[in-house]
Amino acid sequence: MPHRRLPALPLYLVLLGALFVLGLLSLGLGRLNIPPATVMRIVAGRFIPLASNWSATWESVIWDVRFPRLMAGMLVGGGLAMSGASFQGIFRNPLVSPHILGVSAGAGFGAALGLLFSGHIIVVQALAFFFGVVTVAITYALSRTYRSSQMLMLVLSGIIVGGFFSALLSLVKYIADPLNKMPAIVFWLLGSLNNVSNADLATTAPIFLSGMLAIILVRWRINLLAMGDDDARALGVHTARFRGLIIFCATIITSAAVCISGVIGWIGLVIPHMGRILVGPDHKLLVPASTLLGAIFLVLVDLCSRNLLAVEIPIGILTGLIGAPIFAWLLHKNRSGW
Repeated sequence: MPHRRLPALPLYLVLLGALFVLGLLSLGLGRLNIPPATVMRIVAGRFIPLASNWSATWESVIWDVRFPRLMAGMLVGGGLAMSGASFQGIFRNPLVSPHILGVSAGAGFGAALGLLFSGHIIVVQALAFFFGVVTVAITYALSRTYRSSQMLMLVLSGIIVGGFFSALLSLVKYIADPLNKMPAIVFWLLGSLNNVSNADLATTAPIFLSGMLAIILVRWRINLLAMGDDDARALGVHTARFRGLIIFCATIITSAAVCISGVIGWIGLVIPHMGRILVGPDHKLLVPASTLLGAIFLVLVDLCSRNLLAVEIPIGILTGLIGAPIFAWLLHKNRSGW
């Protein structure tokens, strides 16, 4: 017997409230702890005149260090979860993630090249974004050369191209200086929000928001693609064009995520399943729910990564340690169907 779904609007409000609370904790907790009331006053002081009874150090820590990190966590977590939900819908496969078309391998290779030959953060981010988009373009072009099932060929082409760029990434790590360049490449690939700045947000936030807004506006049509191409075409959807739009938007979101945070797995695979349990398979409700859940999840993981131990734990490690058991539990709970 199917379990009851939660009403969408109250659920969204609860998720927004949880994200707000986690945001306050993220701004206040760290090596320098700031009381929540003071955090709220410092934030409000940017918009309304308040008596400044806090130190300049606290204000600098919040606005220059923790605020961009918090915003990046929301964008990356929400973007990856949204992309995962969209991909699972258009591919009609619950095991698909935003990295299925090789975007993470290509973006990781681009970032490794930037770290190897330059090390400047702008170069690293630009190359990561460029190769992430190029990888998916190659995947899409390769899939068009086969006359078999287009969806199957797209996934297989993604595996081929992703494997090729993974080999190139291994080559870059092999020739990198083991004392300086190699550790930087490995740490980048593990995923972290440690080095995100306000300048990084100004560059990547428009990319995130444009891709996410496009998916939000057309999310109801993903339901039609999930019914199958024949049914979707019968209902007036140009399946190839619409699928290409979703793939393009999800690709630029995922590439932008790799640009500022490195490779972070499991979010785009696990979070959409949590959303389906809460609101059901309707993508009109699932995409926003997955976005909020992804933002909450990554902000929480980032909060744990910098407070559990004396040294910061790479986010990619924690998402794997947390995501794998959660995914196993979700599969058991939702074993009757996805």
